[in-house]
Amino acid sequence: MTPDLDPAPIVRPTARALLVDDRGRVLLFSSVSEDDGCTFWYPPGGGLEGDETYEQAAIRELQEETGLRVTHLGAPFARRHDVRTMGGVSYDFREQWFLVRVPAFDIDTDGFTHDERATVTQHRWWSVDELCATTDRLTPTTLPDLLSRLLTVGPPAEPWTLSR
Repeated sequence: MTPDLDPAPIVRPTARALLVDDRGRVLLFSSVSEDDGCTFWYPPGGGLEGDETYEQAAIRELQEETGLRVTHLGAPFARRHDVRTMGGVSYDFREQWFLVRVPAFDIDTDGFTHDERATVTQHRWWSVDELCATTDRLTPTTLPDLLSRLLTVGPPAEPWTLSR
C-alpha cells in the first residue's frame, strides 16, 4: 500500500504593499485562517498575473483592493517566503514587499475579486501601539517591529528578509 503524499505546494510569486499613512498607521485586511480558524491581518497584495513584474502586480492590487492609483513604487524594501493553505490549496508564496507612503484615505474595496469578497472580513489602519497590543495574528508576525523600524530609520538600502 502506498501512503498518500501531499502534492508539492504551488509556487506563487506575490507582491505586497505596506501602505503607511501620514499618521504612521499601516493598512491591513483580515481573514480567517483555513488552517486553525484564527483571525489574521495582512497588507494589500496578491499574486502576479501573466508577465507582470512584482511592481506592476503591487500597483494593480492596490487599485483593486483599496482604490488607490499609483504609477510607480520603486524597489522592494523586503522579501518573504511562506508556505500556507489558501482555498484548500497549498501555496509556496515568494513575496516582494513595497513601502507606499500615502495620506490617510477611505478604502474602496469595489475592485475586490469574488474570492476576496468571500474571505476578507475587515480592513483598518493600525498604529504601532495597536499592532503591539493585538492578540490577532499579524502577517508578518514581526509587523509591529517592522513598522516601527520603517518609521524610525526608513527603508533599507538592500531588501530585508522577513519572517513568517
